Amino acid sequence: MEAPHGDYAFSKHLNAWLSELRRPAPRGLAKWTPRFLVHFAALWAVIATLATLTPNRFFDPDLRHITIALGVLGTWRFGWWFTHAMRAEYYRRLKWPPMRRAASALWAAGWRPRRVHIQMTTYYEEPAITRAVIGSILQQVRREGIPVSLWIGTGSSYDELIIREYVEMHGADLPAGLMDLTFVRQNQPGKRMAIGLILRGMARRGVDPDDLVIFMDGDAVYGGDVMEKTLSMFGADPELQALTTDEEVMCYGPRWIGAWLEMRFAQRRLAMQSHAVSDRVLTLTGRMSMFRARYIVDPKFIRTIEADHLDHWLWGRFRFLSGDDKSTWYHLLSKKAKMIYVPDATVYTIEVIKGSGMDRMVQNFRRWSGNMLRNGARAIALGPRAMPFFIWWCIVDQRIAMWTMMVSPVMAIFATIIDPIYIWNVLIWLVASRLVLSTFLFTYARKPDLSWPFILYFNQFINAGVKIYMIFHLSKQKWSNRGNQSAGEGKGMRERIALVQLGATFMAFVTGLAVYAGVLPSP
Repeated sequence: MEAPHGDYAFSKHLNAWLSELRRPAPRGLAKWTPRFLVHFAALWAVIATLATLTPNRFFDPDLRHITIALGVLGTWRFGWWFTHAMRAEYYRRLKWPPMRRAASALWAAGWRPRRVHIQMTTYYEEPAITRAVIGSILQQVRREGIPVSLWIGTGSSYDELIIREYVEMHGADLPAGLMDLTFVRQNQPGKRMAIGLILRGMARRGVDPDDLVIFMDGDAVYGGDVMEKTLSMFGADPELQALTTDEEVMCYGPRWIGAWLEMRFAQRRLAMQSHAVSDRVLTLTGRMSMFRARYIVDPKFIRTIEADHLDHWLWGRFRFLSGDDKSTWYHLLSKKAKMIYVPDATVYTIEVIKGSGMDRMVQNFRRWSGNMLRNGARAIALGPRAMPFFIWWCIVDQRIAMWTMMVSPVMAIFATIIDPIYIWNVLIWLVASRLVLSTFLFTYARKPDLSWPFILYFNQFINAGVKIYMIFHLSKQKWSNRGNQSAGEGKGMRERIALVQLGATFMAFVTGLAVYAGVLPSP
């Protein structure tokens, strides 16, 4: 949907949406409305009809070897998906409930942390979004009565004036000393420097090692009981060092981008719960994560946030532009720190898409995939002894999956050259298989959406293509937020070498598949 024009209209619309989203989501079969069930059944009927009427070329003698290759690959990838699905169900139904009961009992008994420090960065954010974010923080402080230090990193007086005015107006009833507000105006560009300056301010003021520190973005709105649900986990588990929460998304932009983001967040819930079975996660999301202060005020940790970098044989040493959440994750991973996912504490994310939705999608993939690839290589280098084997293999699999994803479309094209009917068999299979996968995702969504089977494959294909490009261009970084920053966009000799590498690798990949398919003769 498009954002309403005018700050008042946008604020009114945003508050109405938040009120709706904070209502309990339908559970189980309640989310499957009669209209959706009719459409769901109709889609399966269309798939069954097309499968019946289309000649089956999967077992044609000239194409059987291609079907076997795709079948083996599909069995592996679908088996990996279902492994995550089963682990997620185990976490949700068996591992998580006792953890929640223990934390809730401790909270009810009166346990509270000494102090909570909230680190938030903002940069020319929409005023209505800023007010919603600060309002949700004030609501939590008022509800829980825990001393809070709110540290806000800004780039100008624009956001400071909005926040100060709102706090003075809506926080005047808070008891003296319950919350203090500190602005940290950054003197160097970039979100990482803003976070580093905040953490240095915390260290100078003095932080107890067992204080809790929240990292959050300026567009993340707290749910009604986020602090209770998250803070209590640290009291119940002395070994816990970090956690991240559930997220819901509201998108102001093209409807298909909204559906894509909702699907991504459903995937996130499934994956996070699967990873959390091993007491680790694969990212400590920057939108909302919580830490024990003992790691946060460590000078090495602060410097990692400010100047994290990678030494690459082609690109030399280059600093990371975004991905501070991956840096914090890697630092704690290297310390063998316990990290969990809290599925019943929700933070609401607001996405305002301006301009081309496709451009924004590719930009997001470039940022997410680049951050994952840059940090994944060094996480793999830690080895399976530094973390549970399943987590280590998940990181390895991220680098394998981008290539396996490209096998099926390339092989389908080659098979179609041999017999044009084959492409229709593949398309029917793709829709049917993604509909099955989407049915699992519907369990983790507020409401099911039949566009997901089509968006899911498109998401996988584009993501794999961007990852393959980025693995040869690790220094290239672009971030539409915080001033539309970019890095490593040069056109020199290194860029030409990277393009030659990319082209040669992809040609070898395609040629190998063409030889296997029989389109090209064997050497």
